[in-house]
Amino acid sequence: MSQTTTSSPLTVVLVHGAFADGSSWAGVIERLRAKGVQVVAAANPLRGISIDSAYVASVFAQIPGPVLAVGHSYGGAVISNAATGASNVVGLVYVAAFAPDEGERLGDVTASSKDSVLGTALVPHQYPTASGPGTEFFIDPGKARDAFAGDLTDAQAALIAVIQRPVADLAFGEPSGPPAWKKLPSWAVVATSDRAAGTDVVRAHAERAGAQITAVDGSHVIMISKPQVVADVIESAIAKVS
Repeated sequence: MSQTTTSSPLTVVLVHGAFADGSSWAGVIERLRAKGVQVVAAANPLRGISIDSAYVASVFAQIPGPVLAVGHSYGGAVISNAATGASNVVGLVYVAAFAPDEGERLGDVTASSKDSVLGTALVPHQYPTASGPGTEFFIDPGKARDAFAGDLTDAQAALIAVIQRPVADLAFGEPSGPPAWKKLPSWAVVATSDRAAGTDVVRAHAERAGAQITAVDGSHVIMISKPQVVADVIESAIAKVS
């Protein structure tokens, strides 16, 4: 149960996507904190829609005040689900992110994209679970720059390839639940050269959600390459929901 009070400040909760961690928001965090914004970078487990959404919902519930939920990529699907039952979430910001509708599977969504090449860059690995081996995916390091980080330097893309966190197949295979964007105001940053989620899919999802869209020339990791633009959109959302 959330403990929202009128005296508590708004908190921006940043939810990273697949193959990433909270450090992917570093440039955005630096800029928001410089403006006095309270920020939490949630550690998305990357084990599947239901598991990850339940975890992030628990993060929301333990924040004593209003929350602006911000998701990158797969993190957009997570906040869409996690915020549905969260009484203190007041808005959603999608950063090169999915905003699926109820029943949609991200695997089907990405397969429909004409802009995404991520599917051809993924490498499956096995990991242990309580019920036997599970499957998770990495990005082929040699394809990371083209499929994921096209507007970063070779050195930055190589680093991302090395430190990437794998995502379980359930992230792409589980159906999404009722989306919070049907009841909450939304904003979206759409990268015009997104070859991971796919610019076409991201834009279509943002439009369907009724989000206020900011189109930016950049790749899927726009929060790394253009952190000021992303921070500006988040600040605009804060001004509206406040």
